[in-house]
Amino acid sequence: MSELARIGVAIESELLEQFDKLIETRGYASRSEAFRDLIRTELNTESTAAPNAKVVGTLTLLYDHHVRMLAEKLTEMQHEHHDAIVSTLHVHLDHHNCLEVIVMRGKAADVQAIASRLIAAKGVKQGRLTLAAAGHSHTHSH
Repeated sequence: MSELARIGVAIESELLEQFDKLIETRGYASRSEAFRDLIRTELNTESTAAPNAKVVGTLTLLYDHHVRMLAEKLTEMQHEHHDAIVSTLHVHLDHHNCLEVIVMRGKAADVQAIASRLIAAKGVKQGRLTLAAAGHSHTHSH
């Protein structure tokens, strides 16, 4: 870990109260760690914004597997983009619903376009893409 630099931040007391509640809810050890995560999140967002940025990401889909041909269509679309799709996790939630988590990598614009097509498929109830910059050191896990 690099050397720590101390800074002072002026913040409205009401906003700080709300931030402290958020910190407590999320289980942060300190305000400093919460601030560092916020900064990392913004840096990651910035570094994945350029269309040609190299990214990794997860696409989470919730869909009704009874919708005619949806599972086949999703599988076919994944085969079309096998170069960008690293892995897929499929979970049968109940009689109607399936959850699919698709791990992707490539250029941001390509990954976002594939995700948009999959999310837009008829029968998909929810879809969310989460991106991270590929190979950047400012991200970490807890």
